[in-house]
Amino acid sequence: MSSTVSHQRDKRSLDYAIRSGIAGGLAGCIAKTAVAPLDRVKILFQASNPDFQKYAGTWSGAYRAGLAIYRDGGARGLLQGHSATLLRIFPYAAIKFMTYDQWRAVLIPTMAQETNSRRFAAGALAGMTSVIFTYPLELVRVRMAFHSRLSGNSAGRTRPSFLRAMCVIYNEGSTPSSAPRTTTAKIFERFPILKFYRGFTVTMVGMVPYAGTAFLTWDFLRAHFFPVIDDNSKRPHPVANLAFGAVSGAVSQTASYPFEIVRRRMQVGGLTRPDRWLRWGETVRAVYASGGWRGFYVGLGIGYLKIIPMTAISFAVWQGGKSLLGV
Repeated sequence: MSSTVSHQRDKRSLDYAIRSGIAGGLAGCIAKTAVAPLDRVKILFQASNPDFQKYAGTWSGAYRAGLAIYRDGGARGLLQGHSATLLRIFPYAAIKFMTYDQWRAVLIPTMAQETNSRRFAAGALAGMTSVIFTYPLELVRVRMAFHSRLSGNSAGRTRPSFLRAMCVIYNEGSTPSSAPRTTTAKIFERFPILKFYRGFTVTMVGMVPYAGTAFLTWDFLRAHFFPVIDDNSKRPHPVANLAFGAVSGAVSQTASYPFEIVRRRMQVGGLTRPDRWLRWGETVRAVYASGGWRGFYVGLGIGYLKIIPMTAISFAVWQGGKSLLGV
């Protein structure tokens, strides 16, 4: 049996998948923790939180928004929603990295079949697989990060916990009203679990360019600078993995950012229209009406500031973890 066949068999084994998943989950947690304050500010900008719109659009505005959050809630304010992030990111990153290895082995069984389109497809499928299993946790995380105490209303004075955010989402639209109930409201009433899937479709569509270009860029750079000829080929240094991950993050963020803007708006839509789904078309029109085409790139600068180090750390730690775990 050739070494190539043995290597592929190892990659598709349960032991390999579990070890790769553990390394990926830990990598995701470390990377997300490193950029958690930036993530909080970015979500507030993307979802057009009224308390923070005056800061959006400039680097100094992002800094002042961070200061406002810190003055209001201290370090805990900057990490608000991070508990939900960690609950989500470990399974999300574990599934994403683990299934990338598996999809790659299926789509690229030999080096002769290694093409950029197959790399892109493996990354996109891995991202979509992870979203399917972890999306409700993502919605709870966004709601916690969106919540602001800067306004004077009484509803904004309680810092949301993970369970409280879940209860709020679950009970959205349940208040009796004399207004006629929409079809969606009736569906929500019968299947309240669907409330945790606001923005799911745009997330799945946006995951195609995001995960696809991220893994494509990372895999292409590794293959170009550190080609694999046999099992003894030189592996990339951790610094190289950091650099490849950083470039991958910049490319994927640029390709998918408009989808992310629409997704955030739809995810917090339950706060403004709890009785129904926000549709793609109306969300896109609302974004355009509030800021023109630039509205689809609000927060992109801080997005780069967050996503580049996060992707760099996640890819580097994933590869380091795999090496430590013997895969």
